[in-house]
Amino acid sequence: MGLMFLTYILPAQYAEDALRYSQNFYQGSARFMAVGGAFGALGGDFSVLSTNPGGIGIYRTSEILGTLSFTPRKVTSVYNGTVADNNSFVMAFNNFGYVNAKRLGRGGKGWKYFQYALGMNRLNNFNTNTFTQGINTKSSRIDAYLDDALDYLDGGGNLGNLINYDPYYIGPAWETYLLDTLTFEGTTYLVSPVPAGGLMQSQTVETHGSTNEWFVSAGANFNDILYIGATLGLPYTRYLRTTSYFETDVADTIATFDNWSVTEDLYTRGMGVNFKIGAIVRPVNWLRIGVAYHTPTYYWGLRDTWSTYTTSDVYALSTGSWVTPDYDHYASVIGEYKYKLTTPMRIIGDLGFVIKEIGFISGEYEYVNYTSAKLNAQDYDFYNENMDINTYFKATHNFRVGTEWRFSRISLRGGYALYASPYKNNLNDGSRQSYSGGLGYRGDNFALDVAYVYSKSNEDYYLYIYDNMNPAENKLSESSIVLTFKYLF
Repeated sequence: MGLMFLTYILPAQYAEDALRYSQNFYQGSARFMAVGGAFGALGGDFSVLSTNPGGIGIYRTSEILGTLSFTPRKVTSVYNGTVADNNSFVMAFNNFGYVNAKRLGRGGKGWKYFQYALGMNRLNNFNTNTFTQGINTKSSRIDAYLDDALDYLDGGGNLGNLINYDPYYIGPAWETYLLDTLTFEGTTYLVSPVPAGGLMQSQTVETHGSTNEWFVSAGANFNDILYIGATLGLPYTRYLRTTSYFETDVADTIATFDNWSVTEDLYTRGMGVNFKIGAIVRPVNWLRIGVAYHTPTYYWGLRDTWSTYTTSDVYALSTGSWVTPDYDHYASVIGEYKYKLTTPMRIIGDLGFVIKEIGFISGEYEYVNYTSAKLNAQDYDFYNENMDINTYFKATHNFRVGTEWRFSRISLRGGYALYASPYKNNLNDGSRQSYSGGLGYRGDNFALDVAYVYSKSNEDYYLYIYDNMNPAENKLSESSIVLTFKYLF
């Protein structure tokens, strides 16, 4: 979900696309999730290799692990006073991998352990279903099509070339008589049989995919005081979205119109590369201080594939009859475009208080400046889109806090995370909060952890861009059950 800043005429590479692939809502092990992701100062958990790689230096034993999450999601959308709900369910691997810890020397002072790891951590989950519905008395989406087509004609274009001017929206609307001509007193006008308002508008948006970071990490422990590490990450993004938009004359009172729809399919995939370094310092037994730096992720080949399918049931003004089956639908050509994206760098600071062998309290701060995201391509410089990124986004400050208390082999955990809004000047909400808790059991050669995470966020969403258009208010809530099993050796 998100706020559409630009017009919908170009189907891909908006400022919001750069934001989508720049945001990280870390999906890790059950222990990591239960404490709100505030694990950078504690280390010794596979998930921190994607936040503070210095945490690998804490490992003294090797392990193989895997994490499954089960997430029901609900989106409540309010549009022009009408409330609509939609539910979805996602089962996913949050992470899996292997860590090897090798002891150095005979236990004296100096470098005590060397560690390396490889595997996958999930950075973001795009799986959501949204349904929006309401009466719009001010406009139709066709009004936006019509205005753009008139601008094209006023600039010297011709009606016969509308399908080439825009083969995804305006062209298909012309081919299905949603845009039509009417001649009056010898002058031909571009008009539409769809009225300007008073229609039931509805839209479903189904999104799938994730950003999974495949990586290798290495680290070391110096005298149980300094723990350092580095991660080479190869994040792979896969995003699929199907948007089905409808306008309907529900009262059956409009002589020239019954309904029309447009379905848009978008598929984005691509791999990037980044590098992370981190360290944890333990100046005294009860205090740990961590810091990490993430380079920008460079996606060298994001590839978008998209298409639209338009249907209409209207009275063709130019022919004086209702559209026939030959003209009541139009499938667009399939578009494809390859481009590059550089996401913002990140700086993370960590603080942890360790209470002997009983438990800990930890906090984490993350700085991300979304205005530094940049789109680029060999044949296009994305000047306008990058200006929108700089205009609409801002630097954010994210916070995560958590605690764990151990009772023999059982651990109790709790946490909270706040991901601040990336939008400037209150343009949108976009913030996200998570509340979490969990349990863990550690045996001699295995560990089993479970976590519950409740997350919520609010965003405005525009069905299309037009004067005085009201956004839909979308409220997302999700409840995740996370399970991790570790084999220790």
